[in-house]
Amino acid sequence: MDFNVPMDHGRIVDDTRIRQAVPTIKALRERQARVILLTHLGRPDGNVDESARTSPLAARLSELLEVPVGHAGDCIGPEVEAEVAALGDAEVLMLENVRFHRGETRNDPEFAAQLARLADVFVNDAFGTAHRAHASTVGVAAHLPAVAGLLLEREIVTLGRIMRDPPHPLVAIIGGSKISTKMGVLRSLLGRVDRLCIAGAMACTLFAARGMAMGHSLVEEDQLETARSFLAEAEGRNRAPFLPLDAVVAAEAKPGVEVQTVDIKAVPPESKVLDVGPMTVEQFLRACDGAAAVVWNGPLGVYEIPPFDQGTHALAQGLAGSDAQTIIGGGDLVAALQELGIVDRMSFVSTGGGATLEFLEGKTLPGIAALKDAGDVVHA
Repeated sequence: MDFNVPMDHGRIVDDTRIRQAVPTIKALRERQARVILLTHLGRPDGNVDESARTSPLAARLSELLEVPVGHAGDCIGPEVEAEVAALGDAEVLMLENVRFHRGETRNDPEFAAQLARLADVFVNDAFGTAHRAHASTVGVAAHLPAVAGLLLEREIVTLGRIMRDPPHPLVAIIGGSKISTKMGVLRSLLGRVDRLCIAGAMACTLFAARGMAMGHSLVEEDQLETARSFLAEAEGRNRAPFLPLDAVVAAEAKPGVEVQTVDIKAVPPESKVLDVGPMTVEQFLRACDGAAAVVWNGPLGVYEIPPFDQGTHALAQGLAGSDAQTIIGGGDLVAALQELGIVDRMSFVSTGGGATLEFLEGKTLPGIAALKDAGDVVHA
């Protein structure tokens, strides 16, 4: 599972990934399977980190399943093997954080073999880590029959449709800070979408590539030539992207700071672009009018710090009332939608962050490639 959920002093902030994995666990329990759950939490880098223990995850899952979920003090070793052997039919045991062991991220063959000794079948339902060749995503699959869970299948089918047979008109909205991390997905979508909207700080790099002054905004100077090449390619395909018309600017991204909304061509030299303005939101929503589907990945501004969350919130509320199929590309954006209470009004919310981006970029994800009959997606 990918139960790498945001935590705050031992409290789960957003349990979306846990809730979306419940159908697979229920399906296995209905077949009287003894369910052993592997997950990572945070980045403990091979060390035991008390703040990254999986016991709160087991407690929350127990509430969602309405059955006891056991918790093991480790994920390998004789004691864990004894706890697994004592499981009854349809019982559930969550193991301790696999990233407490260095062998996880290194995909160490011996560590993977120790994990595999616990089970008869491997079910991968962790789309959020499918782009990582780790022991719990790829290594275990070398030792056991390996299949996709219901959540992983749904991710592959929904996002795969966008890649193979996209509905039209198709609109993509891509936000985020660095164009260097999203250029691959931008180029991939360029050949598939009818309209492409780009926001976030990476739009500043595109504007800077056109020679516009962006004040103190985040601009990737080493990406200006790449940005110019992308804009030329987009215009050559008659797919010139919709870029922000106005921006919310301030000296720093801090609560209570003085802000103003300006035309994108008039960013003050001492200010930073930290969100899109209302004209941009209106433009993006107009671009979505009549769309069969809208794919949205990445917030439009520094949504973690009000008032720079307003552009993201306004666009989300506008899309929540849309007739189009709305596909939300996971990552930071999910937290913003949870805050608004409108996740359930979107057609599909991906549990991936980097995995969603790499999938939409057309890359082969190692966690999926390792599965039996990966091309057809065998599910639990």
